[in-house]
Amino acid sequence: MKFDSLTVKEHPENRTTAPHVLPIYATSSFDFEDINQGIEIFKNIESGHAYSRYANPTVDTVAAKIAALEAYGLDLDAWAVMTSSGMSAIATLLMGTLKTGDKVLSQGNLYGGTTELLKGIFSQFGIGTVFADLGNLEVVESALRDDKAIKMLYCETPANPTLACVDIAGLSDLAHRYGALCSIDNTFATPVLQQPFALGVDYVIHSTTKYLNGHGNSIAGVVIGRDQESMRKGVWRAMKLVGTNCSPFEAWLTNNGMKTLSLRMERHCSNALALAQYLESNPAVARVNYPGLASHPDHALASRQMHGGYGGMLSFELSGGLDSGIACMNRIRFCSLAPTLGDVDTLILHPASSSHLAVPKEIRLQNGITDGLVRVSVGIENVTDIVADLEQAIG
Repeated sequence: MKFDSLTVKEHPENRTTAPHVLPIYATSSFDFEDINQGIEIFKNIESGHAYSRYANPTVDTVAAKIAALEAYGLDLDAWAVMTSSGMSAIATLLMGTLKTGDKVLSQGNLYGGTTELLKGIFSQFGIGTVFADLGNLEVVESALRDDKAIKMLYCETPANPTLACVDIAGLSDLAHRYGALCSIDNTFATPVLQQPFALGVDYVIHSTTKYLNGHGNSIAGVVIGRDQESMRKGVWRAMKLVGTNCSPFEAWLTNNGMKTLSLRMERHCSNALALAQYLESNPAVARVNYPGLASHPDHALASRQMHGGYGGMLSFELSGGLDSGIACMNRIRFCSLAPTLGDVDTLILHPASSSHLAVPKEIRLQNGITDGLVRVSVGIENVTDIVADLEQAIG
């Protein structure tokens, strides 16, 4: 081999023992031993890596771990596909399971971006959305019975940002009874607190950017399905062809974050409950939305389908409406104003002026997302510092 060729070629990997931490496979493609191996991999006769848009060892390993967490203790062949973001996870799920003429049945109090995706993007391709009160199973059954085009029931529980909860088992049962799939965004709860597969759902999605990573340094998403075959035929195929794949580095960061997931969620939950109890006692606060409070309308339901805590998310409504919400934001000092959630530090958001800005006001108000609503992603700091900052900010 000539010198200039030596500079170009990969040198044999100098590794004698297995790495203790998952490596980042920063490669766009993989070499075949011979053409026959390549043919067998492309025909799915042999399992193997060919191109990182299709699959990558770092990404696949992290996806498999997330699937194992969601299916922990269950007799399932759960399989996961990581994507470039939480939004791309939702889009990839819908692209991989629905066709023109199908409809999605969902709730009005979704994350604003999900609502925009359904109404503004998928509607252009002939996939409609029916919004209904998913907390009322009679309403849900009526919608499914009367509209045979509904092929997917999509829910968030607890919902963003009202923390309303819906009956996962009841919704799954109804969806299957009428020939529809059931999917859930489990980002808020994480598999530490809630296992939707145990309650009958077909697909679970996460914005891994949030609690699974937990450190605010990665953007990625994941779709987990009950079985590998349906995931490969639908979700993985859509990911591969549309190119919504996760990068190895983002997956690697997610993997590092997940190592402290159980510890973090324990502290998130205890801090959130303490903050919710304080806010409930503050006369300037009209309402506190936290499933862990006995006053929450869905407290009993959350207690049945969540375990080990009620999560680190809460929201509260200030009596003064929009002006009070904006003023509170401007007085925050210890916490951070940031349009995300699930980080180790406490993050504050005013939905009416940020995450739900593009959602029509009448729809927001119908679903409890008022002008004075403030969302808090409660971090793992000392809770007295969090309470003190909210106390002075509320005034």
